[in-house]
Amino acid sequence: MIILSIFFFITAILYSSVGFGGGSTYLALMLIWDIPYYIFPIIALFCNIIVVSGNSINYIKTGNLKLKLLTPYLFGSIPFAFFGASISIEKDIFEILLFIILATAGFFLFIESKSFNKKKLEIKKISNLLSIFIGSIIGFVSGLVGIGGGIFLSPILFLMKAGYPKHIAATASLFILVNSIFGVAGQLTKDIVFNEFINFWPLFLTVFVGGQIGSHLNIKFLSNKTMALMTSLLVIFVAIRMGFKLLS
Repeated sequence: MIILSIFFFITAILYSSVGFGGGSTYLALMLIWDIPYYIFPIIALFCNIIVVSGNSINYIKTGNLKLKLLTPYLFGSIPFAFFGASISIEKDIFEILLFIILATAGFFLFIESKSFNKKKLEIKKISNLLSIFIGSIIGFVSGLVGIGGGIFLSPILFLMKAGYPKHIAATASLFILVNSIFGVAGQLTKDIVFNEFINFWPLFLTVFVGGQIGSHLNIKFLSNKTMALMTSLLVIFVAIRMGFKLLS
């Protein structure tokens, strides 16, 4: 548990520095450590909530949250995040889905790290129907495996030029928070062993501390581009490590 807690701590620092929760990597780490897979999602989602809550509050305080940008994605994601989280899937399918999600997320985040180079950005209006559809797909996948979904939403918003970097970061952070809350609600409809959940309290403590440090790094020291690049490399590394585990 000590080594796993250290990895959760590092993950929380990296992800929180770019406004994310780290759910996808928490899941992969638990899989590598052979934690019972049926409890993966609720642990990862709870860690997400702990990590992104602080960032979400900061974004709201600084006025970077644009409800007009966020609302359609949440409208689509909330019911599907709950629905996806209520579905039980076999471990083999879960592992394959998680590997695909990690590899895709790492690629998307790598693309996003490049977008921070753009000094001038022409914002484009995205239709509400498309936004709701995107939110629905991300919400369902997020609930099914136990992630917040911001690691997908944020790069998509950058690629579509849907908003300025600070507004996209705020949108992704709140999206993760709300999705994770409804994901936990969906997970609670299944047979969760609460005694086992409580036994993982060191992970919750370490991601809280790591999340605070990551937020501080983002504000005071390292650029968004550097932190996004570091995080993408971490996700890709974990995906590769998980791929070897699946093939062994």
